[in-house]
Amino acid sequence: MNRIDLTRPDAPELAAFGDYAVGVETLDLVHPAQPDVAAGGVSDRALRVESWYPAKAGSGRDEPYRTLLRDGHGWATLHGSARRDAVPLGAEFPLVILSHGYPGNRYLLSHLGEKLASHGYVVASVDHTDSTYADKRPIASTLVNRPKDTAFVRQALAGRADCSRSAIIGYSMGGYGALIAAGAGISEVALASDYAPERELWEHYRVPEVDPALKAIIAIGPWGRQYDLWQADGLARIAVPMMVMAGSEDHTSGYETGMRRIFEEAVGVERHLLTFVNAGHNAAAPIPAPEESWAPSEHLEFVPFEHYADAVWDSVAMNNIAQHAALAFLDLHVKGDAARARYLTGDFTGFAPDTTAGLRWERKVP
Repeated sequence: MNRIDLTRPDAPELAAFGDYAVGVETLDLVHPAQPDVAAGGVSDRALRVESWYPAKAGSGRDEPYRTLLRDGHGWATLHGSARRDAVPLGAEFPLVILSHGYPGNRYLLSHLGEKLASHGYVVASVDHTDSTYADKRPIASTLVNRPKDTAFVRQALAGRADCSRSAIIGYSMGGYGALIAAGAGISEVALASDYAPERELWEHYRVPEVDPALKAIIAIGPWGRQYDLWQADGLARIAVPMMVMAGSEDHTSGYETGMRRIFEEAVGVERHLLTFVNAGHNAAAPIPAPEESWAPSEHLEFVPFEHYADAVWDSVAMNNIAQHAALAFLDLHVKGDAARARYLTGDFTGFAPDTTAGLRWERKVP
């Protein structure tokens, strides 16, 4: 059975479920009159969102999740703790937006959705049009639309959450979007690159506007610095506290050439770098590989399993570590819970003895 809600007995303290029952609902949103980068012109942009939220205990119904696999054809059934369409407890809870990789979908980070909701957040995980398993198109659309998607979703969820206090957790290309939203300005090198969208669609990200409602970002395996999409001056524009989670053997986003430079060059804010030593690009973010992904697919040149799993680390262990670190970071910077600062010193407070092997946690302040 593919469970997204597992907590290992040796997991760090804040990986446990919180006090709230969790509900889940699927929302179909439409962002009107957006540039259609792939097809040209302007069109309405459909965004499907999975939202987890604190709920009335016992309300709603048990129902598994159905998700498309990485090959864009196979399906998997996932099981968690949330109850479908449970009664929300209210709209006073802060908003966290989850943004998947390229490609991905709204269930790829669903372990974070359930856990954070149980601790008093409304969590919105986005299917980013043109970059899901079902509809992947050239990368230019993703580069233009990631920050626009998360900004629109925050506005659309007003009335369901306290959208004046929000955060973004982005994986891979979702990390790119989170950094732009936080103020990281793209470089002239990026604007002239082979992968660049049309200049008029992208150049406003040279100096991005930062929504005052955005209080923190977590970028997991963020893509772009290794190609000089940002340079040091652009990363110095980041305006909110930042946590980077990274695998030291990530050859997609680059550890030394990419993610470590993001951490070092965001000089104006508190920032953290949590490194999973010897992990690759799948560190921390993806759910454990569904059993249906273990079989080869005629639609993919690699086994879909490789999209989710790491060659060295156990996925549940990484998920639990990510849940612990993310909750401490968000509680401090989004909710203003000063007591959580003790978990964020880099000394692995809350971890059981002998469970930090293979981890490095670095912190810098302005």
